[in-house]
Amino acid sequence: MVAVQTSLNSSPSAEWICCLDKRPSERSGEDVDIILTRLRGVKTFQRFPPPLLLQICTCAFYECLEKGITLFRQGDIGTSWYAVLSGSLDVKVSETANHQDAVTICTLGIGTAFGESILDNTPRHATIVSRETSELLRIEQREFKTLWEKYRQSLAGLLAPPYGAMESGSNNDRLTDKDNMNSDSGNKAHNKVPSEKLQRAAKVLRNAILSRAPHMIRDRKYHLKTYRQCCVGTELVDWLVMQSACVLTRSHAVGMWQALLEEGVLNHGVRACVRACVRACVRGCVRAYVCRPGQRTADDLEIIYDELLHIKALSHLSNTVKRELASVVIFESHAKAGTVLFNQGEEGTSWYIIQKGSVNVVIYGKGVVCTLHEGDDFGKLALVTDSPRAASIVLREDNCHFLRVDKEDFNRILRDVEANTVRLKEHEQAVLVLEKSHRASTLGSIKYTVISGTPEKILEHFLETMRLDIHHNEPDPAVDDFVLMHCVFMPNSQLCPLLMAHYHVVSPPGSEQERLEYTLNNKRRALILTLRWANTHTYLLQEEPAAISFLEELYGSVSNDSRTLRGLKDLVPDLEKVVKLHSEEVKSAKKKTLIRQFSNGEERLQKKQPIRNQDDILLKVYCSDHTYTTIRIPVAATGKEVISAVSDKLGTTEELLLVHLSSAGEKQLLKPNDVSVFSTLSINGRLFACPREQLSGLAPLPDQEGPSAGSMSTFELMSSKDLAYQMTMFDWELFSCVHEHELLYHTFGRHSFRRTTANLDLFLRRFNQVQLWVVTEVCLCTQLSKRVQLLKKFIKIAAHCREFKNLNSFFAIIMGMSNPAVSRLSQTWEKLPTKFKKFYAEFENMMDPSRNHRSYRLTVTKLEPPIIPFMPLLLKDMTFTHEGNKTCIDNMVNFEKMRIIANTIRQVRHCRSQPFNPDICQPNKNQAEVRGYVRKLCVIDNQRALTQLSYRLEPRRT
Repeated sequence: MVAVQTSLNSSPSAEWICCLDKRPSERSGEDVDIILTRLRGVKTFQRFPPPLLLQICTCAFYECLEKGITLFRQGDIGTSWYAVLSGSLDVKVSETANHQDAVTICTLGIGTAFGESILDNTPRHATIVSRETSELLRIEQREFKTLWEKYRQSLAGLLAPPYGAMESGSNNDRLTDKDNMNSDSGNKAHNKVPSEKLQRAAKVLRNAILSRAPHMIRDRKYHLKTYRQCCVGTELVDWLVMQSACVLTRSHAVGMWQALLEEGVLNHGVRACVRACVRACVRGCVRAYVCRPGQRTADDLEIIYDELLHIKALSHLSNTVKRELASVVIFESHAKAGTVLFNQGEEGTSWYIIQKGSVNVVIYGKGVVCTLHEGDDFGKLALVTDSPRAASIVLREDNCHFLRVDKEDFNRILRDVEANTVRLKEHEQAVLVLEKSHRASTLGSIKYTVISGTPEKILEHFLETMRLDIHHNEPDPAVDDFVLMHCVFMPNSQLCPLLMAHYHVVSPPGSEQERLEYTLNNKRRALILTLRWANTHTYLLQEEPAAISFLEELYGSVSNDSRTLRGLKDLVPDLEKVVKLHSEEVKSAKKKTLIRQFSNGEERLQKKQPIRNQDDILLKVYCSDHTYTTIRIPVAATGKEVISAVSDKLGTTEELLLVHLSSAGEKQLLKPNDVSVFSTLSINGRLFACPREQLSGLAPLPDQEGPSAGSMSTFELMSSKDLAYQMTMFDWELFSCVHEHELLYHTFGRHSFRRTTANLDLFLRRFNQVQLWVVTEVCLCTQLSKRVQLLKKFIKIAAHCREFKNLNSFFAIIMGMSNPAVSRLSQTWEKLPTKFKKFYAEFENMMDPSRNHRSYRLTVTKLEPPIIPFMPLLLKDMTFTHEGNKTCIDNMVNFEKMRIIANTIRQVRHCRSQPFNPDICQPNKNQAEVRGYVRKLCVIDNQRALTQLSYRLEPRRT
């Protein structure tokens, strides 16, 4: 840390600050010139060569700290280097881990540069607290390291040893000996440096929070103490789960934050507040593990099973085996590195899975032969072969956690898996893996379930084992799983010929009666599977001419065969009905439906119809000067096709980029192979097409900002029940339009199927729209008494939505009220009557994400259809299953994974199994007005703008 003698002539101008506030990639040449002019007036930077100064102008950021703000604490891992442009900061060092014992050792004034510990990732030597309002220039670690490598000699004068040159007679440019001594002592107190991976992870998370959810970092009170600029553990966990599909469970997110906490990467000022919350989150999972196997409740078993689903060492095991393991697995932890878990030559008594930490595998005479990390397992060989341990296992680091399965349980569950498993092979290669089912067969014989197999063998198995004693409209879960999921691994172009071949299969030699019976059963099975397939795909079949041709050809064959095989006659009318329906629909579909706007316009007042791949849409695409062109494209058009249509319309040969520009000015480049690009737009987002050189100059349209005044005067006179009813009617229309396969396209990637998910996107957008409607109305209401009335109104609407079993809008309203821009309005919440506070607390409990959203799931199981479910949670379940399980294992389809995803989709089917009753609410005279209002909600979708409005209503208390 250094105190360079220099002064800043004047505080930075607003123009200069605005330039520094821009992202580096968005700074123009003019911005860099403005920043350069200001920096040249700072003596600290006058010694720098022009190329270095220019690079600082392009990568530095501006920060302003109010008085008393802690920038970072002693022991933190640094992420940035700083220079003080105005004001002053105190440097505090503590001899203990308690920061309240810190002593101020010096004050850094104008021109001070500090934060050089980022060069070697050592912990911060001291705590920095603003003494007064101070302005800083900040350069992030990666950029600073790059500058250091190129301009080491120029920068060395700013840095303390060992990086800078020690100059005699320049004591004023260095910390005093006392300062250096205290810095060293602080460093010794934190001699355990987090790994480079953890530091990188922490920086990525920090940057993500600052860019996507800066509202989570704020001053908080905990146990009568105020913690500056910190986060709450539950919020961190919830945010991480929602942000990343790679975080498979809530407990995974807890583990990630816990690792950062224990390694000292999390800011110490956050620790007390986060630690209690993280511990509360992790307590449920740990308690489930530490309970003795015989004492575990159903909830404990479910928690452990959820964890086992995502452990790498168990990925090859079936879910049946994982459920068995959940009842016997034991949690074991060891505190110290060097602990020997077992020695080479000892009898094997347990199998271990590393849950946290790492171990060394040591063999006598060879030393450490390898290192095992989190997710790896060891100790299995000695149990399988009943031989002594082949190596010793030694803890490589402190605080290692293991899951242990003892020998008796291992033998009972894992060693006997083969006895319950049947593998069918062709040419020495496994083509189908079956497992004994615990469900008793109706025929008394052993029933097997498909674990994995080649697509053809899976189809063949279901055709051979299909029940013929139930109607094709009745549920048959095993066959339904295949019919629902086959598009993932066997497209219709492959399925239809196989079904036709099975229908026409030649019977083996035998008596005439046996041959007739064999032929009839084969044909009935092929027909029943075809009817189930057609009923599941519905209108999607009309988009595939080959599928329609298959149905027509099959109908012709069945009509002829039914004259001699009377056992087919009962299926002919059903097949005829399907063929006529789809053939007529195909003819009418040639007249394409034109959707004038995806979510804007009068068509929202009409009853919703499903959006189909062959439909066309009129789409506005804007240029950088805010002019626009309207193009007509298919719903499933790719980004490349949209750009081509825009180029043709504009008559340009320039290479254009397709950009999604949000109301906050955030730009997202759309890929050429992205399907239905229009349906991914945010609520107030717009599509822009521009050359690459104009990308940095793109700015949002004025109408993207959203309303400037609330609409409370319009809807405060409307009945809360009427509002909830019309919201439910609209949500049901949107929900009914979502095809089950859209959930698959969303999970596996619609570009893989070249299919649109526009109906699902509309439904998800509606959730976001209702959520932002609540926040917008509250933040645009300037009168305190009116805001209190608004909160009451929204709680009433939410209650009626729950009454109508519209859980999607119910959650959207409650999540809107828990948005930081609303939840921080303490004066407003204090005025809310106690009765409404209790209602709100009860509703919040339903949103509790602990135990995998157990509260919500229990609520849904008690409801009878029709239900409008909380769709984001269903999609999250499917995504976790998809990301946590391989689609193919040993060149075979992992049908266990297909079954789990099918079960989730079946929940959607259950919710829609009964028609919605429009008579649940008696309409009032102004129903048309209410209907029009709820279908045209105007919102602000810029969180930063909403937060600013919130602070204008109730400024931060000092």
